[in-house]
Amino acid sequence: MTETLYALRLNEDVLAAKVYDVAGRLFAGYERADTTFEPVSPSLRPPWTAVPTTLRGSGVNYDLRKVEPYAAYDKVEFDVPLGTEGDVYDRYIVRINEMRQSNRIIKQCLDMLPQGTIMTDDPRYAVPEKQQVMQSMEALAHQFVLMSKWVNMPKGEVYVATEAPKGELGFFIVSDGSGKPYRVKIRAPSFIHIGALPKMVTGHMVADVIACIGTIDIVLGECDR
Repeated sequence: MTETLYALRLNEDVLAAKVYDVAGRLFAGYERADTTFEPVSPSLRPPWTAVPTTLRGSGVNYDLRKVEPYAAYDKVEFDVPLGTEGDVYDRYIVRINEMRQSNRIIKQCLDMLPQGTIMTDDPRYAVPEKQQVMQSMEALAHQFVLMSKWVNMPKGEVYVATEAPKGELGFFIVSDGSGKPYRVKIRAPSFIHIGALPKMVTGHMVADVIACIGTIDIVLGECDR
């Protein structure tokens, strides 16, 4: 027990020195000499099905908003940022540039936004305004009916994918004709990416795993679901 307490005291001294040096207790990167770890090869897509955001860091020009436009992406102009080496730094630069392109898209959408109400007022689909729900029993009952039953959907199955910040986010839905889906399968990008992580970090230091996880943007709760 004595040795453990001595170690804890020394640990605090080291962390205090880090705070003084780089203003951070735990995540100080100045001691890392190189941030270029195992690159993500474009060939990772077939076996590991790495999704667009990570692959674009390797120079793969694939973006669902360009390949299969949805919403208003076919009405706005934006570039697809690409890397060349596929390493941690390239993925970082790609994500920074993607944020700039997102700002560019938002500005165009604001310019195209029509005046007046943009949501339907059809009571079969429209949820009452929050203020009405708080003051009217009829509005509260209306919202309850819509949220609990919704509207009947045609029978069949569909897969829809969107270009989410982490990558391709897909939903496979099977309808039995009711207002609730018979089956829903979510294709989460984090779960796909974690399959490629061993290939990226094998042979490197444990500390390198942190940077790799950060640039492929894995959320473990999404994987554990």
